[in-house]
Amino acid sequence: MTEMRLQSVSGYLPLLRFDAKVARSELRWSGLGGSGRGHRAVAGWDEDPLTMAVEAARGADLSVPPESVVFASTSAPFSDRSQAGVMAEALRLPTSVLTQDVANTRRGAVTALIRALKGGASELIASGEKRTARPGTAQHVGWGDGAGAALVGSGDGVAKMLGHASITADLLDIYTSVERATPYPSEDRFVRDAAVGEVYTPAIRAALDAAGIAAGDVAAAVVPEPVGGTYRAAAKACGLDAPNLCEEVAAKAGDLGTAMPFFCLGLALDRSKIGDRLLVAGFGNGADVLVLEVTGRGDGTASAALARGAILTSYSRFLNLTGMLPLEYGPRAEVNQKVSASTLLRHGRDMHGFVGGRDQGGNVQFPKTPVPVRPDATGPEDYEDVPMTEIAAKVASITADRLNFTPDPPFYFGLVQFENGARVMMEHCDCEGRTPEVGEPLRMQFRIKALDRQRHFRSYFWKAAPIARPDLPEEGK
Repeated sequence: MTEMRLQSVSGYLPLLRFDAKVARSELRWSGLGGSGRGHRAVAGWDEDPLTMAVEAARGADLSVPPESVVFASTSAPFSDRSQAGVMAEALRLPTSVLTQDVANTRRGAVTALIRALKGGASELIASGEKRTARPGTAQHVGWGDGAGAALVGSGDGVAKMLGHASITADLLDIYTSVERATPYPSEDRFVRDAAVGEVYTPAIRAALDAAGIAAGDVAAAVVPEPVGGTYRAAAKACGLDAPNLCEEVAAKAGDLGTAMPFFCLGLALDRSKIGDRLLVAGFGNGADVLVLEVTGRGDGTASAALARGAILTSYSRFLNLTGMLPLEYGPRAEVNQKVSASTLLRHGRDMHGFVGGRDQGGNVQFPKTPVPVRPDATGPEDYEDVPMTEIAAKVASITADRLNFTPDPPFYFGLVQFENGARVMMEHCDCEGRTPEVGEPLRMQFRIKALDRQRHFRSYFWKAAPIARPDLPEEGK
């Protein structure tokens, strides 16, 4: 059987970072404001676990399509719709690709990774989270939104697996049910003691034994913590002295749930040298632990995502973006946003993949109308498919509108000029604090196009975002 290795690991975070000091100040009267330390990544209204997973997966080299695609999340927007299938369309993968959705456990992505590394087929595994928690809880400020993706295939890659181990235990550090849509946590000391003694310590020891290495050989750890102090206690019990990158990410972006191991592994690969050994864990009702040996360098996406963003200091906007403060926008918000199943079936691959067409006169347009928009076109023509997501683009015109409804005003839209000649009227996103200027370069991002509040359905398309993101201020500044 062909040895499978990690070919790449990528990470994605949304633009906004909520400052925990704001929650502490706003909730001081209640005593529920938390420590006030750190930041939490906050998804835009048009981002969800699927859109963020697609953005993370775009970091992988998919020029040779993987044989299967896995989407992992505990906060997926659909419980009976293949989000892995939508992701495959957004990434323009063949219709023959095998797709699978993994849910209900935060270690789902790591479990899928171990299976892929043990198997003989190439696989793309992407995870995303946008979990809901009630204001005042530690989870509301401590959980972050984000995504990670890992590509497994043959070749040298960036890391190979030396050994792995798993422990299954119904440890309820938190649970979320259909009836209770927000998390219910257990007592911290119980969780920490049980996680260390009954889950992490035996799993880490078994993984190290399987890899044939000592604890001191581990250069960096990726160990998600159900509560603070878990890794330090487990590391002491196992003889580890490697830093845990999950602690750094939790402080700067929050706990990313299912996506935490992949995002932090991407960060570890950015910082490691060839030959380093990494300990990677997924936690949730037990743990999966694997030991990797670094064979290449990371792609830098996780490091860049962690370093760049915009600070959010409005507590009411934070509540609104996290679904805890719905606002009444009146009749202008009552537009029927229904998308028919027949439209998705006929045009979904072009919509989700942003595939335009080159007509017989050489002009590129989106969408592919029956008769091209070329002035001298006289009737229907066949098109050559032209994927638009990676084509260089810039602002041709833009408007910041406060009359059109959007859940997070203002509504940015305008003409986008693509390098291949196409011009498309598009919505813009991530325009935090300023309106992009005409001529400014843009990057396409997969986003929610519309939310149908009557039927509780969401449709997806691409939006234009500024390429450059501001650097986050250094700690203490």
